[in-house]
Amino acid sequence: MSSTEPVKQLTDHLFRNEAKKMVAVLTKIFGTENLQTAEDVVQDTLLHAMQVWKFKGIPDNPSAWLFRVAKNKAIDIIRRNKHSVQFDFSDSEKILLTSEYTVNSAMENLWKEELIKDDLLRMMFACCHPQISEENQETLILKTLCGFSTIEIAKAFLTSEETISKRLYRTKEFFREHKIKLLIPSIDQIKNRTDAVLNSIYLLFNEGYNSTNSEELIRKDVMEEAMMLCKLLTQNKHTQLPEVYALMALMYFHSARSDSRLTADGEIILLPMQDRKKWDDGMIEKGNEYMGRAAFGDVISSYHLQAAIAYEHCSAQNFKETNWERILNYYEWLCNISDSPVNELNKIVAFMEVHGPEKALTELEIIKGKKKLESYYLYHSLLGEIYSRLHNIAKAKICFESAIKLTHSETERKMLKNKILALLN
Repeated sequence: MSSTEPVKQLTDHLFRNEAKKMVAVLTKIFGTENLQTAEDVVQDTLLHAMQVWKFKGIPDNPSAWLFRVAKNKAIDIIRRNKHSVQFDFSDSEKILLTSEYTVNSAMENLWKEELIKDDLLRMMFACCHPQISEENQETLILKTLCGFSTIEIAKAFLTSEETISKRLYRTKEFFREHKIKLLIPSIDQIKNRTDAVLNSIYLLFNEGYNSTNSEELIRKDVMEEAMMLCKLLTQNKHTQLPEVYALMALMYFHSARSDSRLTADGEIILLPMQDRKKWDDGMIEKGNEYMGRAAFGDVISSYHLQAAIAYEHCSAQNFKETNWERILNYYEWLCNISDSPVNELNKIVAFMEVHGPEKALTELEIIKGKKKLESYYLYHSLLGEIYSRLHNIAKAKICFESAIKLTHSETERKMLKNKILALLN
């Protein structure tokens, strides 16, 4: 790896990937009640790396370098606080951290590669403790394990940065008060706790698939990170649930289309114009494999239905041959079990392909009355598309302009501006 590689790329890829591992291990060491201490150590480690690597170049094994710095910082904290009651090192795994003679070897043992996967799983489930609200669970996972900024989380939840900051504060206060242990939940608890983990992973994947703030619309490193977290769930016998495999299938189907979604200049290519020869057949095949593994149990999850929709797109030879009626049926089913603005808007897209723009406009007006859609750029973009097909150029232009004001993605702004230009030509 070249020492002249931009620091930003490292922060977006290597740093994000290693940060979640360090947070998980350090939280195991210091306890969830000291989550902020763990996060501070990781932040200091990454800042130190940025400063040192800028002048000395990137080490041959950057992950090992980061881990070594984090270990040393953790040992320094333990030594400075050896007479404090802030940290509980009473259990057998950590008691050797209390002795100057054994602290270094004990610290090394806690960072063994084979243990880190389990630490990540335990950390994910600690974030999804049943006494924490679902929205706070997901917010904490995205911030702590996925490295999201507060603005990225705010965009994912369609809310304000202030709201996200309050959620994080309340959740960390809960950890401070209750000192939650890092454990894999029992069999009777695993299902509900896994739902929140999966939702957070999918939000992370969506941030990579359609980035809210990055100059790049598609961030493959973020998508790969989400898939890696989900794969951890497929590899643990306690979390091998149908919906886990279904989410893996969904992410593979979406990832298969990545190379066809942008031009060489980084402009969006909409689905009807995508070159399907660029779709990754290997990923589609892998998605099918996971769909097969998801076909057990007696519950159809939202991930099963979204994966089925994605498969319909992947299996169509061209846009005209897409089975929109089947997709619309899947969306009807999906909206019944997962009532979200995104699902409703996507259903209207399928509805328009089956029934035409005039009926789609009526349907959109109905759901607009039920949902708070005016602050969501996709609502205005879809409304603009409907008016465009109805040849109402003036209204279509107004809607696309409203969408431009609401999206934070420069790539999406450019796509919407191109739609306006197409209207006027």
